[in-house]
Amino acid sequence: MATRSAQRHYRAPCPGCGAPVEFQSAQSTHAVCPYCHSTVVRSGGVLQRLGTMAEVFDDHSPLQLGASGRLPAAPGAGGAQAFTLIGRLQYEAAQGRWTEWIALLPGGASASLAEDNGAYVFSRPVTPRHTLPEPGHLRLGMTTAINGKAYTVAAHLQAHLVAAEGETPKLPPPGQPFAVVELRAADGEVLSIDYGAALPEVQAGRSVRLEDLQLTGLKDESAREEAARQFGCPRCGAPVHVELAASKSCTCPSCHSLIDLAEGVGGELRHAVQREPVQPLIPLGSTGQFEGAPWQVVGFQHRTGVEVGDDDEEVFGWDEYLLYNRQRGFIFLVDASDGWSLVRPASGAPKHKGGAQSATYLGRQYRLTSTYRAETNYVAGEFYWPVQRGQKTSNDDFAAVDGKGILSREQAPGEVTWSHGQRLDSSVVAQAFKLQDRDGLFTRQDAGITSITLGAGCGTVVLLFVVLLVLLIVLANCSGDSGGGYRSSGGSWGGYTSGGGHK
Repeated sequence: MATRSAQRHYRAPCPGCGAPVEFQSAQSTHAVCPYCHSTVVRSGGVLQRLGTMAEVFDDHSPLQLGASGRLPAAPGAGGAQAFTLIGRLQYEAAQGRWTEWIALLPGGASASLAEDNGAYVFSRPVTPRHTLPEPGHLRLGMTTAINGKAYTVAAHLQAHLVAAEGETPKLPPPGQPFAVVELRAADGEVLSIDYGAALPEVQAGRSVRLEDLQLTGLKDESAREEAARQFGCPRCGAPVHVELAASKSCTCPSCHSLIDLAEGVGGELRHAVQREPVQPLIPLGSTGQFEGAPWQVVGFQHRTGVEVGDDDEEVFGWDEYLLYNRQRGFIFLVDASDGWSLVRPASGAPKHKGGAQSATYLGRQYRLTSTYRAETNYVAGEFYWPVQRGQKTSNDDFAAVDGKGILSREQAPGEVTWSHGQRLDSSVVAQAFKLQDRDGLFTRQDAGITSITLGAGCGTVVLLFVVLLVLLIVLANCSGDSGGGYRSSGGSWGGYTSGGGHK
């Protein structure tokens, strides 16, 4: 079991209410009083009150102050390293909100455990060997070198501190915007540059799973059985329940309006009417078994796309289910006409040059299969980022040359998101949700090996031509006056617009 590092703690009365405020880390300069929420700064042996900090908003995370764990040792390094969570910072940008937990390491050093597009990244401070460029010089998608290592700029946004609790080695003024640039490397490393201080602060980290951190002191499961938030739909007045406290948007079960929760249930609720509701094949709230763990369906969206350079503007569509697991975060289950796939945002950035026909990620080669413009057309359930109907992105889809692997690049204002995953047989999806009695509704193309490097014989080419000709004749006779079809480009494989945190 992880234990707190052996060092002298500092405790002094809060200048606001007199309650004890404790500093466990010698590097911590700021703290938030747990009783009156005063923001205090430590100057020698004196605490000075700077003002009052807004209360943190509760979220889906099982983490809490005082929780401790062990970070698995890196290859070639020593043993596992203990840590304790002593502070929490919550940030917001136009792309969404995220949380950063301050971790106390042995000897008093600090690190952070932060949300990263529905997952978690454990990061440590890094000292740059050279002066960092100004944020305006780091353009989205460009490649640059930091301390001799190549990174791709994945996000460039203006953020501000929303709330904090516990103790922190830094504390930017609440509500004051500052630039945050996120870079990702081909080996999965995430580099974050925080321009909120006089000297930019840099952290480097990697994706982790909470279940691998041997965490103790987490929120009790019974404590999460709190009553769901409820309010009246701003359009029809019907009751709307919000199950996940971190949700930034949801839909009304009665009129299907899409409701913006970015300002909280107590704020002004903006809504958008959604006509012609789409019925998900897998009901919201269903639980399925994937990767040896239960995943609950908490969100659903239908998206459409148009191939770049397609003069006929043929529209194709696919469905994305947002799945949630308390320990592992969020993943996507994608239903496209050419098959099912299970994907998650990549923590790193594949090696890829703009406009190139290939990409490399974690040693696997991928070939470009489609470039298209995507749009969100219908939404149901809850999402941890502020999803909106009509959101548009630019997408590139890739397929692995040696098997089932899939890769997608999705670009929205201020952010580039890569997603990766594997195709699934339809029978696996139906079985995961115990819907074998409806197996026929899940049937798609087989998820077998689809290497794009395999050659085709002359007989195969002739057969394919004949089949294609017959299909074109049938479609021509059946098309009538309808515009556009339902097909798949391969889907975006879980790519999404501005989802989750960026640290």
